[in-house]
Amino acid sequence: MAIAIRLNPIKVKKGASGVSYPEWVGPLYSPMTQVPGKQANLIVRSWADAPHLKRAALAIDQAAWSKLGYLSYSRSHYEYYAELLDTYPEYQLCLVDNESNYPVAVANSVPFICSGPDDLPPEGWDWVVETAARNKDGSPNMLGGLAISVPVVHRLKGYARVMIRSLVDLAKSKGLDGVVVPVRPSSKARHPWVPIADYMAWTDDNGRPYDPWLRSHVLAGGKLIGPCERSMVVHEPVSFWENWSKERFERSGGYALEGALAPVEIDLENRSGTYEEPNVWVWYAA
Repeated sequence: MAIAIRLNPIKVKKGASGVSYPEWVGPLYSPMTQVPGKQANLIVRSWADAPHLKRAALAIDQAAWSKLGYLSYSRSHYEYYAELLDTYPEYQLCLVDNESNYPVAVANSVPFICSGPDDLPPEGWDWVVETAARNKDGSPNMLGGLAISVPVVHRLKGYARVMIRSLVDLAKSKGLDGVVVPVRPSSKARHPWVPIADYMAWTDDNGRPYDPWLRSHVLAGGKLIGPCERSMVVHEPVSFWENWSKERFERSGGYALEGALAPVEIDLENRSGTYEEPNVWVWYAA
C-alpha cells in the first residue's frame, strides 16, 4: 500500500493550547550512509544497493497501510506503481537495522518532469505516478515523494524523519531541483467533512499549521504550496465500498469511512462510488 507521503510524529510535546505537536530535530542523512548518534546501528540503503530488501520493504508497506487498501485501486496505483518501483530501484529506500539486516522504515519515490512547485495540479499523488510512468525516457528534474511506511512497533522513534530527509538528500545527489510531496495530513481523518483548503489553513495558538504532520514538514524546511483535492481517485462499484466499509448503503450521498480524509460519494442509481483523497502539496528545495 502506498499513499502520498505518510509519516508519524517523532517526539510529541504539548503546546500551551493543549494541542500535541511533534518536534523535528537532527541533521540530514544521505542514502548509503550510516545514521549517527542513538541510531548508529541503522543505515539507509536502496533496492539497487541491496535487492534482497525489496521483499521486506513491500511487506512493511502492505502491513502499514492495509486498513486503507482501497487506495491501491486508484488507476495510477493499480496500473503503474509496482512497475515504477522496479524501474527506479535506486529511489526506493530502506532504513535497515544492521543487527537484524531488516528494514525498520521504507520510503518510495520516483524522478519525474515537473515545471516547478508553483504549477502543481489538484491530482497530486496520481499525477506524480502517471507523469513518471509516461515520461520514463525523458530527463527528470524533480523527485516525487510517494510513500513512507513505518511498522507500528517502530513508530515514534524518529525513523520517519530520517526517511524524509534522506529523500531530500537523494534529490541533491541526483542533481534534481527538489522534492514535491502530496502529503497526507495525519489528523484530517478526524475531520472528513472539512474541505482540505480550509483544513490546511487551520493554525495553533502559535500560528503554525494545526495538523501535526503539516507542521512537521514546515519545521523541517518544507513549504506548503496548496491543496491537491483529488490526489488519489478511486471509482468502483457500490459493492466494492460496502466491502471496505462493512456496511450497506441504503441511499446515495457521502459516507465517512474509517481513516478516510473525505467522504466517499455513493451513487446508487449508477451503482458506483467515488473517493477523492485530498492531500497538501509540500515542496523541498534540493
